[in-house]
Amino acid sequence: MRAYFSNACLYSSILFSSAYLAVQFSFNKRPNTINFFTLTLGRALHISSDRLSRILTISIPIIMGMLSQSIINLVDAAMVGNLGSAALAGVGIGSYASFLAVSLVMGLSAAVQTLVSRHMGAKQAEKAGKPLMAGLIMGGLAAIPITLLFLLFSGQLMGLFSSDPAVLAIAQPYFEWRTLAIIAVAFNFCFRGYWAGIGETKAYLKVLLWMHTANVVLSYLFIFGLPSLSIPAYGAVGSGMGTCFALFFGMFIYLFSTLNKAGHHGFSLHIPSKDMMIRLARLALPNSLQQVFFSLGVSVLFMIIGLVGSDEQAIGHILINLALLLILPSVGLGIAATSLVSHSLGANNAENAYQWGWEVVRLAMFLMLLLGFPIALFADSILRLFTNDAHLIALGTIPLQITGISIIFEVTAMVLTQALLGAGASRKVLAINFVMQWCLLLPLAYLVGPILGLGLLGIWSIQTLQRISSSVLYAALWRRRSWTSERF
Repeated sequence: MRAYFSNACLYSSILFSSAYLAVQFSFNKRPNTINFFTLTLGRALHISSDRLSRILTISIPIIMGMLSQSIINLVDAAMVGNLGSAALAGVGIGSYASFLAVSLVMGLSAAVQTLVSRHMGAKQAEKAGKPLMAGLIMGGLAAIPITLLFLLFSGQLMGLFSSDPAVLAIAQPYFEWRTLAIIAVAFNFCFRGYWAGIGETKAYLKVLLWMHTANVVLSYLFIFGLPSLSIPAYGAVGSGMGTCFALFFGMFIYLFSTLNKAGHHGFSLHIPSKDMMIRLARLALPNSLQQVFFSLGVSVLFMIIGLVGSDEQAIGHILINLALLLILPSVGLGIAATSLVSHSLGANNAENAYQWGWEVVRLAMFLMLLLGFPIALFADSILRLFTNDAHLIALGTIPLQITGISIIFEVTAMVLTQALLGAGASRKVLAINFVMQWCLLLPLAYLVGPILGLGLLGIWSIQTLQRISSSVLYAALWRRRSWTSERF
């Protein structure tokens, strides 16, 4: 196990270092090869090279940070998986429950980012730091009762996921450690929103690299122990402890790096105005609710797939995680769209904001074309990386092929969702996503899968049609430009 851990850390370090150096070199020195690349790609996508460079400058560090998180999750799974199936199941349950708890504060990131970008676009850089302080206060006020609530009912919540005492003995303390870090997560989302809002996302990548490195080291120490330093082995629960401490470590790095920068943008430790708090709440609350409904919807979808069969649920877990990994570039580009759209609206240039939305969509579709088709062509081989069960591979091959092809058309919704958040249309996003997921996807998935007997393929086809329909709906909404008159 220690050999696997060492190799995983080595490969992760090489990837993180190479990614960071590539970003630094590409967008600070701008060699001729990069200029040629942006010029050629820009012409193909009808985007000027300067605008394409700006999109990539904001989005690439975010994308690399998200990829690093996925790799760290795999490293954690490798360490915990060595302790047995109960440990892996307990950590898996605790991780999902933790995501549900954290989703309640996720809306702070887009809210802070939107207001910061709006001030920067309006040439009010001296006010750009004020939304950050409002976000930190709101994050603290929200995190404290959320933490107490989930700690108080952690046992009951874990009992909804499993009845196995061995699994629950790990899941509950793991979840409680992760829950203790909700306030750090809330603050980190606010800091990320500030740095993305001013367009300096490389700072976000730097902090993530330090935080993820700390997560690997601390989790390893707490899982396996280190007698020479009198650190006992806590087993799988140590993974939750390591993640908790790493999140606080990242929070303090964010704080010190932000204090050096945000002071020029009006950031201070004074309580912000009532108007600023209300504006932030109007943006953050709908987006946080949307994240909660999304996480709950994924859980219900898993339950529906489980009604078809345990094999379908097993391969469905792999398929959903592959799909989430595949869309990371589009999510990163969408976060860039949040800043670009909000910045343009702050400068009273709605036409520029409108063009940013479509340009980021075209770039996202191009990237999904490059990633999606190979996945569709080699779906069978990709699934063999996760399981050797021929029956599971047969169940998952066609759904994964559908994902590889359809993802090209689904990214419009992913990007324009974030673009609309940048325009302040968070309530529209909440309404659309709630209707599409809870009123259409989940009822139809239940009807098609367990009731009509079309199985996993039927459920997956419904999900694909729902996502493509969402893209069409978001595209129509973006073309109407009603979002240009949003007030918050």
